[in-house]
Amino acid sequence: MSQQTARRGGAVWALVITSVAGFMAALDNLVVTTALPSIRKDLGGGLGDLEWTVSAYTLTFAVLLMFGAALGDRFGRRRMFIAGLTVFTAASAAAAMAPGIGSLIAARAVQGVGAAVMMPLTLTLLTAAVPAAKRGMAYGIWGAVNGLAVASGPLIGGSLTEHVSWHWIFWLNVPLGLALLPLARLRLAESYGTGAPLDFPGTLLASGGLFGVVYGLVRGPADGWTSPLVLTGLFAGAVLLVGFVLHGLRAKNPMLPMRLFRSRAFAGINAASLLMFLGMFGSIFLLSQYMQGVLGYSPTEAGLRMLPWTGMPMLVAPIAGILSDRVGGRPVVATGLFLQAAGLGWMAAVATVDASYAVQLPGLIVSGIGMALFFAPASNLVMSSVRPQEQGIASGANNALREVGGALGIAIMASIFSAQGGYESGPAFVDGLRPALVTGSAVVALAGIAALLIPARRGADLATSDSEAEPGTASKADSEADSEADSEADSEAAPVLEPAAR
Repeated sequence: MSQQTARRGGAVWALVITSVAGFMAALDNLVVTTALPSIRKDLGGGLGDLEWTVSAYTLTFAVLLMFGAALGDRFGRRRMFIAGLTVFTAASAAAAMAPGIGSLIAARAVQGVGAAVMMPLTLTLLTAAVPAAKRGMAYGIWGAVNGLAVASGPLIGGSLTEHVSWHWIFWLNVPLGLALLPLARLRLAESYGTGAPLDFPGTLLASGGLFGVVYGLVRGPADGWTSPLVLTGLFAGAVLLVGFVLHGLRAKNPMLPMRLFRSRAFAGINAASLLMFLGMFGSIFLLSQYMQGVLGYSPTEAGLRMLPWTGMPMLVAPIAGILSDRVGGRPVVATGLFLQAAGLGWMAAVATVDASYAVQLPGLIVSGIGMALFFAPASNLVMSSVRPQEQGIASGANNALREVGGALGIAIMASIFSAQGGYESGPAFVDGLRPALVTGSAVVALAGIAALLIPARRGADLATSDSEAEPGTASKADSEADSEADSEADSEAAPVLEPAAR
């Protein structure tokens, strides 16, 4: 650890600051969903406008995540973290004071820009401040807080809307952001990535490609999959993403070097993350509506009854982080994913128009434990699969894939739901819910298989010595990776610089 890090950054402060910032960014993914009827009553607008109050944030967040990470690597991670937090906080206040639906959508888009800069830098700043031997526990707490935010968004949004006002789902971010800004300036150490120039062609290709794909996925269920705009978005997005991959293979300083995916660790954990969020987001989206629309619970009651699932990361994720330090991340992540798949399968099997809470509870608990076992070790695997100077890019890529997975999950499972059932009655809803949940379970099980493809690790993280190296310097782990390229453990520790070494 550098002297600057030791002097300015404390592990506890870094954990608190990055966890709260991550909570804010992750929470706003789903916090609006249960407030939409109240927003429409106050601000007006049609169904399409209400959808964009959710989608505007998701789109800008997803498409700019890797660019936000690149900005931090180039201009300073603490500096850009503070800039992103400032934009996010100001946009939250603007959303709370929005006089109309159009201004609310615009504020949500700006929120996504701030979150895209802030979110991928939380992990790199945390990594710089925490000793390597304790990172598993730190990632566990960080993962617990972020996992809780993602899953409890409907509960928090519903409770604030029902008991206070929908405006407070946005006002909530303002005091938190104002408190974090001076703490980040005083308690976080500055760090940089490779110092390479910004990759503007790569940024345009990635942002345009992700925008097209996510736009098509978000609008597909509402506009129809054969809509010209949806087809154009999906096709153009796919073409641009192919161009981004080719650019990453050939460019001198690409935003996301494709050589990173030669590491089975990096490729495996990113595939598992995308599939996990696909199954989880789609399931939460439908189950929240099932509990309210079919079983008759209020938004707050539905959120409380989902706490065995959504709240479990707070209890289990720190333990998962410790386990990943001792036995490696692969077995913990794979176990969590298979448990999550089993829990979703259980909920699909017991879903009826009058299902009791007692019959649903085992599936909720198993899903919660599975989610908790995934978050912390997954973060550890992402950060330890690349060199320190590339951790910002790795974090941005992983978060972008998670967001795309979430959008894909909602689109696919909503389409399955619409094809097999609908909102006409309770039985119709259940007819659509069951096959959608089975699909979500199968996708998460595929994520578990992807996790098993990650190379086994021998004891503690083999990237420890690499993580402690100063940016721009060769480390012992790098040398071992170059000389033992065929070793599975070393392939997880750090990818090598020259393709020929593979």
